[in-house]
Amino acid sequence: MSLFKYILNTIPRPFLIKVSYWVRPLFALFLKGSKYTDPIDGKSFRKFLPYGYGTQRPNVLSPSTLSLERHRLLWLYLQNETNFFKPQQPKLKVLHMAPEQCFLARFRKLKHIDLITADLYSPIVDVKADILDLPFEDNSFDIIFCNHVLEHIEDDKKAMQELYRVLKVGGFGIFQIPQDYSRAITYEDFSITLPEERAKHFGQYDHVRVYGSDYFERLRTVGFKVNEVNYAKKLSEKEMDTYRLMKGEILPVCYK
Repeated sequence: MSLFKYILNTIPRPFLIKVSYWVRPLFALFLKGSKYTDPIDGKSFRKFLPYGYGTQRPNVLSPSTLSLERHRLLWLYLQNETNFFKPQQPKLKVLHMAPEQCFLARFRKLKHIDLITADLYSPIVDVKADILDLPFEDNSFDIIFCNHVLEHIEDDKKAMQELYRVLKVGGFGIFQIPQDYSRAITYEDFSITLPEERAKHFGQYDHVRVYGSDYFERLRTVGFKVNEVNYAKKLSEKEMDTYRLMKGEILPVCYK
């Protein structure tokens, strides 16, 4: 087992989040170069770091922001296809569930955004909150980000209903998940509870399902209007390689 794989599978995530703030600058300095670029901060490197709880994906974890393929794709989409980064009034109310480090400080600097972060376990959030019972009023937020969370939640329909409830009419949310597009139907079996068995069946020790192509329909059943955005198609092969993006990843952009 590689060092990175061992660390991911043995050290609790809240502790990893804290430690990463210290080691990130060292990785960025050591791997500085010009072959690959992280669009989130514009810094370039001779290579990225490996990542993966099961099979390690080489050259995917940015040394500076710790972003993965999905984060960089989302950043480019928000930057090029939405008004998210453009100053506006009134302020946008944004809920970020389980906020990713690569986004958090940058989102907080946006003066036109009123950002609330929430999670049950993360040490870096504003509000300790259960996604199955969010402590927010109906129609509270203009934008919601909830990425790579739902695959951890057994009652994902209830979680989706809560996200729908607190989103404003006319607002949008982006709810990325690990998805196997070759599967028509989501695979889940709640009798599988041992971490090693979950890793074998679902790809990670704390996942409870593998979403298939029906994920978008699951979102629609709670009321969302879902755009299945293949934003990577708009990018050139050179951009895909330079930013180290994953071909074919679909962004679920959800509206109320």
